[in-house]
Amino acid sequence: MTQQPLRGVTSLRFNQDQSCFCCAMETGVRIYNVEPLMEKGHLDHEQVGSMGLVEMLHRCNLLALVGGGSSPKFSEISAVLIWDDAREGKDSKDKLVLEFTFTKPVLAVRMRHDKIVIVLRNRIYVYSFPDSPQKLFEFDTRDNPKGLCDLCPSLEKQLLVFPGHKCGSLQLVDLASTKPGTSSAPFTINAHQSDVACVSLNQPGTVVASASQKGTLIRLFDTQSKEKLVELRRGTDPATLYCINFSHDSSFLCASSDKGTVHIFALKDTRLNRRSALARVGKVGPMIGQYVDSQWSLASFTVPAESACICAFGRNTSKNVNSVIAICVDGTFHKYVFTPDGNCNREAFDVYLDICDDDDF
Repeated sequence: MTQQPLRGVTSLRFNQDQSCFCCAMETGVRIYNVEPLMEKGHLDHEQVGSMGLVEMLHRCNLLALVGGGSSPKFSEISAVLIWDDAREGKDSKDKLVLEFTFTKPVLAVRMRHDKIVIVLRNRIYVYSFPDSPQKLFEFDTRDNPKGLCDLCPSLEKQLLVFPGHKCGSLQLVDLASTKPGTSSAPFTINAHQSDVACVSLNQPGTVVASASQKGTLIRLFDTQSKEKLVELRRGTDPATLYCINFSHDSSFLCASSDKGTVHIFALKDTRLNRRSALARVGKVGPMIGQYVDSQWSLASFTVPAESACICAFGRNTSKNVNSVIAICVDGTFHKYVFTPDGNCNREAFDVYLDICDDDDF
C-alpha cells in the first residue's frame, strides 16, 4: 500500500505471515516485529537513499527494494534490487546481489521461497528466485495502476491472482501447473461490475477476497471451483479499500479503507456477522433485497481517517479472544482485541516511527 508521505512513509507491507512489517521511507527502510512491537533493523538514507517500495521474504535476510521518493540512491523506480543483509561487505553496493530492470515503473513486488513476482502497470513478470533467476512467465493485464496482485506463500500451492482483462474480473494462475512461456491465465472469476481495487489470498490459497473501486462489498471465491462463497458489506457509502487480510486459520477477515474504519468479519461461522434490521421484517422489494441479505462486520474500530493503513490479525491470546493490528502511514500502531459476540476494545497504541534500534538490519 502506497500513499503520499506522512512523516516520510511512502509504503507499508506485512511479510507473508504478518509477523513483521516493512516501511519504505524518504529516509530509507525500517523493519518491525509486530508482537511485541519492536524495530528489527533499518537501512538508512546513506545506505539506500529514499525508498518507494520494500518487500520482505518471511523473516530471512533478503529484501526487495524499489527506489522512489525525492532522493533514490541506486536506481529509478523501474528497477527491483535484492538486498542480502547476510552478505559481507563494507560498501552498501556489496549487499545488492540481484537487479531486475524494466522500461516502466515497478508498482509492486511479491515473493515466495522459490519465485519473485514483479508488477508493472500492464504486465506481470514471474522469475525463479533467488538462485540464478530465470524469467518463467509474463502476463499481460488490464490497466493496473495500483499494481494489484497477490501470491500464495504456501509450499503446497503456487497461486497468483491479479486483475483480469475484463473489468471487475480476477485472473488466477497456478504457477506449478502452468507451462513456462505461456502468456495467458486460464482461469477467470467475474468478481465485480467495476474495476478491482483490492485483492487478497488466504494463507493456503484456497480462498480469494476482492473489492471493487466502489468499495461497498467484499466478495470471497473458492479458488478451485471459482464459486462465490460469501458477500460481505463494508458499508453503503463508496470507499477506497487499502487492505484485506485473512486470519491465519481463515476464520476471520479484516479490511481497512479511507473511511478510517477497520472492519472485522467472521468467515468460519458467518452467523456471527451482523445483518440488516430490515432482514427481520419479511419481504422487501428487489432493489433493496441484496442490501438486506448482506452480511455486515461483526466488529470494527477506527484509526485516523486521513492516514492510510494496512491491517492483519495478531496471534490468538485465547480461544475466544482474537486481535487485529492496524499500521498507519502516520507512524501509528493500533492493536484491538475482539470477541465472537462483536465486543472490540483497544489493547495497545504506539508510534512505531519513534521506536529505534541502534543496530542496522
